[in-house]
Amino acid sequence: MITKTYNKHIAKTKKQNKTATIGLMEEGNEKNHTSFNKYACACAIVASMISFIFGYDTGVMSGAMIFIKEEFKINDTKVEILAAILNLCALVGSIVTGKTSDYIGRRYTIFLACILFMLGAILMGYGPSYAIIMIGRCSAGFGVGFALLIAPVYTAEISFPSSRGFLTSLPDLSISFGILLGYISNYFFAKLTLKLGWRLMLGIAAIPSLALSLGILKMPESPRWLVIQGRLGDAKKILLQVSNTNEEAEIRFHDIKLAAGIDVNCTEDIIKPPIMAGGEGVWKELLLRPSPSVCRILIVAIGLHFFQHSSGIDALLLYSPRIFEAAGVIDKNKLLLATIGIGLTKTIFILISTCSLDKVGMVLASEGLGFGLSIMNQSKEKLSWAMSLSIVSTYTYVGMHAIGLRPVTWVYSSELFPLKLRAQGARIGVAVNRGMNAAVSMSFISIYKEITIGVTFLMFASICMLAWGFIYLFLPETKGRSLEEMEMLFNKKTRTGNT
Repeated sequence: MITKTYNKHIAKTKKQNKTATIGLMEEGNEKNHTSFNKYACACAIVASMISFIFGYDTGVMSGAMIFIKEEFKINDTKVEILAAILNLCALVGSIVTGKTSDYIGRRYTIFLACILFMLGAILMGYGPSYAIIMIGRCSAGFGVGFALLIAPVYTAEISFPSSRGFLTSLPDLSISFGILLGYISNYFFAKLTLKLGWRLMLGIAAIPSLALSLGILKMPESPRWLVIQGRLGDAKKILLQVSNTNEEAEIRFHDIKLAAGIDVNCTEDIIKPPIMAGGEGVWKELLLRPSPSVCRILIVAIGLHFFQHSSGIDALLLYSPRIFEAAGVIDKNKLLLATIGIGLTKTIFILISTCSLDKVGMVLASEGLGFGLSIMNQSKEKLSWAMSLSIVSTYTYVGMHAIGLRPVTWVYSSELFPLKLRAQGARIGVAVNRGMNAAVSMSFISIYKEITIGVTFLMFASICMLAWGFIYLFLPETKGRSLEEMEMLFNKKTRTGNT
């Protein structure tokens, strides 16, 4: 019923405002599609810093686990739990985040994530026992659930369509920089004593968490969230700040009101809020009685988040020292130095946006890694060519994932859902994302002990091939489209394999 009313409202408003809207677009959009708004860009950069902290935590834990295992004499099962607990808690956090962000806003949700990260870093840096480290890891995990959902959504909602793809990719770029810095921290802090080194690796993350929690309070709220709350005057003020001209702000304000089911001619600053995101009706429209377009959007969002982690990237990021050890690198310092190569490769390649290379590259790289590790596993001698193949394939796999499946998942899924369903839709995507991350993190060691590490990566290669087909068949191009146009885009019964 909501969707039918919404579509009728779109048609009626288009007819009434066609001349005015076209005039505004020709006057405003022509000048601004090629330029960034500096204030919006600055807001996106600050918001993406929460993802940087998450990336650091991911990268630093890959090395810290070596020393935690050594100090507390824990077995591989406890190592797997330590690696995966963050994502299990992130799964819970993501379930809570949608409703939280709808009630307190996008900005204060990021602030809450910062506090959780800071608490987790302090507990892990203190780390007198395995149990305390796990509690700190859980706190950081709840922060991850908040951060992964809200940073891309906030950035997408504050950006103009022409710059949204770049700005929405900033959180993922920040994760890569964080992972790289985490690997570098592993290498240098490992030179300290056993009791001090890994604690500094983990505890130092409290500093950027504190700084960001203070900085985030200076940022504006999402104008789309303000419209949902009925605060039209505040929303328009912020749109004037994050748009290049008044005409551009008017166009965006018009589209947001239209998507929220508010009369586009309304000039009041405060009105009674429209249907609240997070209400029972929203969940019914999203899961129980979705329109065909919402159903397609939901399938695409879930599929992308599933394949992003089932392709095995988390095994490489969290257990890279073990993988390099299986490839023939024995010295501990060399293992940590090799992981820096993973972080560097990931950071460089994530700046590249050629998605078509990713689909072929990940399959070939995963097969090469599986073949090389299988040879090393069967050979009683140290084969230089197999070790080289394994290391090169590892870097290639990380690079191909970084230029395609990883950024596409976050950028694309943050754009898809209609305004009234956005927080809940993003929540489902992050829940699937963290669930798959936890599944891979918690099972990788157990699986490769049963079927060998080489065959495990050949299995990941087959999953990458399935992801290739899914992306080709189900994803339409969204570049240059406003967020308010997405539902109409997925209503079109055309071939969609062009992303």
